[in-house]
Amino acid sequence: MTVRLFLVPEATVAQRISRAKQRIRASGAEFRMPPQEQRSERMVAVLHVLYLIFNEGYTASSGSALHRVELTAEAIRLTRQLRQRLPADGEVAGLLALMLLTDARRPARTRPDGALVPLAEQDRSRWDAKAIAEGIDLITETLTSTAVGPYQLQAAIAAVHAEAARAQDTDWPQVLGLYELLQVSAPGPMVTLNRIVAVAMVHGPAAGLRQLDAAQADPALAGHHRVHAVRAHLLDIAGEHEAAREHYRLAARRTLSIPEQRYLESRAAQLTVR
Repeated sequence: MTVRLFLVPEATVAQRISRAKQRIRASGAEFRMPPQEQRSERMVAVLHVLYLIFNEGYTASSGSALHRVELTAEAIRLTRQLRQRLPADGEVAGLLALMLLTDARRPARTRPDGALVPLAEQDRSRWDAKAIAEGIDLITETLTSTAVGPYQLQAAIAAVHAEAARAQDTDWPQVLGLYELLQVSAPGPMVTLNRIVAVAMVHGPAAGLRQLDAAQADPALAGHHRVHAVRAHLLDIAGEHEAAREHYRLAARRTLSIPEQRYLESRAAQLTVR
């Protein structure tokens, strides 16, 4: 599993692992079931790891393939097992719903040549209707029966997208409202970027660009290829095609994913010929 998923330098992760190994050796820790009072804290870490595995499978951080299906399938399998053992845990249910609703789009995310297709341009008839139905049922049930957590909020956002028959039918005010809640309960760099896109869809690209300028102060986002990609997208919507082209090119140079590189370069090329 690549350390790039944590949005911190590889050296930082290596230092954390080294310190953790030293603490394990010094404490004589053994593998055993944690005390009841520690299980909630441990479960947070378990769900986070499952989420990272799924994300790496859904959008590989490097290499020639966009998907690593073996990872998404394994993450879903393990989360199903966890759900069977903890049926009353809302966040386990939320994570499973999120995985199902997200993975349902996979058949439409690439063209026959492997090129990436963004959400707004996907053929929604190719989405996995069975997985969508299961995910929506799951998140609908858990939102009404348990305390709401970050994975449930993300699943609810995915459900809003899944329920829109066309991209232009997306309930962006609802998406923005859910991201506002997520920003409070589980802030993070990718939540920030996704919320900014929702802001732009509701209030216009200029509002999104202003917030993107402020967000770049976060060290985790400074220079990240997704910041350039979002900026390019918003500039394109705003009609600033030359600036958008440059940021698409910057994003393409900074990502290690070949399908993402090709998509970003193709967007820049399309703006060149306008």
